[in-house]
Amino acid sequence: MRFAETWSPCTVAAMRDVAPQIREFVLRPDGGVSAFAVGSHINVNLLIDGQPQTRSYSLVGEAGTDGYRIAVRLAPDSRGGSRAMWALKPGAQIEVSSPCSLLELDWRRPAYCLIAGGIGITPIVGITSALARRGADVMLHYCVRSRREAAFLDELSAQLGDRLVVHASDEGQRLDLDATFAPLPADAMAVLCGPMRLLEAARRSWNGLGRPATDLRYETFGSSGLLPTEAFRLRIGASGEEIVVAQGETLLHALNAAGHEVMSDCERGECGVCALDVVAVDGQIDHRDVFFSEHQKQENRKMCACVSRAVGTVTVDTLYRRDAA
Repeated sequence: MRFAETWSPCTVAAMRDVAPQIREFVLRPDGGVSAFAVGSHINVNLLIDGQPQTRSYSLVGEAGTDGYRIAVRLAPDSRGGSRAMWALKPGAQIEVSSPCSLLELDWRRPAYCLIAGGIGITPIVGITSALARRGADVMLHYCVRSRREAAFLDELSAQLGDRLVVHASDEGQRLDLDATFAPLPADAMAVLCGPMRLLEAARRSWNGLGRPATDLRYETFGSSGLLPTEAFRLRIGASGEEIVVAQGETLLHALNAAGHEVMSDCERGECGVCALDVVAVDGQIDHRDVFFSEHQKQENRKMCACVSRAVGTVTVDTLYRRDAA
């Protein structure tokens, strides 16, 4: 495993709505706030439909003494995590992990292009603050459906001024990635967080302009995909066993609940530990990970069980069952 988690009880110290469907929470650990790099995330233990489950949330802003700031969008197509978070009240007791960063930045670059899509602004807030404090050459492109849905807009405007560009769909201000990336200095770094469609488009544009792939850093959220989130069927190749993956659960959870042991680590579609061998697809796989390349996803030979889904039926290779040992 790439990192070790330590868990601690914490109190929901405060909450406020920062957009019509986005609520900010301040979580205060009993043992105090640990230092963390901007762009880090924490895991939160929640009771969802009577079952303990874990959800991951990016930390907003830089480290402070008041607590960990996270922002949660109330999503109707989520797996229940956002509803559970929004049901919490100030003073509630929950458990959180220590912060972890999977988004590595090079702070020595001459210029930075930041791109956030919707709730993807959460890790970008801290990165923006750190770069602005350093006096770096930074531009932020914030993609939203409307300005009223843009969380933390006042905070970001105060830091960046005209270096913040809001691309609001209802104003016809869509982001032109080629026009955004082309004039950047050769050694500039782009940092992106948002839904899968935005990420895939950014990677195509960045690579098409011949820029180094390592200079595009990104984070996504596994609930976003290219296809609608709906129930699908999984078939185990050797045994013919079939498992229905419900709309509100992950493939990883469904397999483990059915008695299979699937190794996993990040559960964010980033490490590939939970990847399954795909035998056949009757329908279409919705690859929601950032571990496999675009070519590998087109091959459909593997899929990450923690975030990826499908429409139709997917057959995977034989899996270990606890009761068969």
